[in-house]
Amino acid sequence: MKPEHNNRSRSRPTGARRDSNPLTRTYDSNGPDVKIRGTARHVAEKYLQLARDAHTGGNPVAAENYLQHAEHYFRLIAAAQAGPRAAGEPHPDDFEAENGDGGLPDRFALP
Repeated sequence: MKPEHNNRSRSRPTGARRDSNPLTRTYDSNGPDVKIRGTARHVAEKYLQLARDAHTGGNPVAAENYLQHAEHYFRLIAAAQAGPRAAGEPHPDDFEAENGDGGLPDRFALP
């Protein structure tokens, strides 16, 4: 074996390091008809905006789908912030509907 082929840096693919903090990690989300890249907060907010747009456009099925995608990322945020919570931090129970009519309009707000 030639010495120039014994390079350890070549054995590790570039970008092998992962951001272990879920709040600052970059996510690639493949939604129903859109790709979103960013932090969990950014992806969740984008899905909320898409849900609002679908709701005002008269497509409740798409709105619910986007809300479920947003909820996933809000749950990632809540799990990362588990433990003692300061006022205003999201909690998984905050994403449930609060009124009897399904709570759809209230679910478009940021927690």
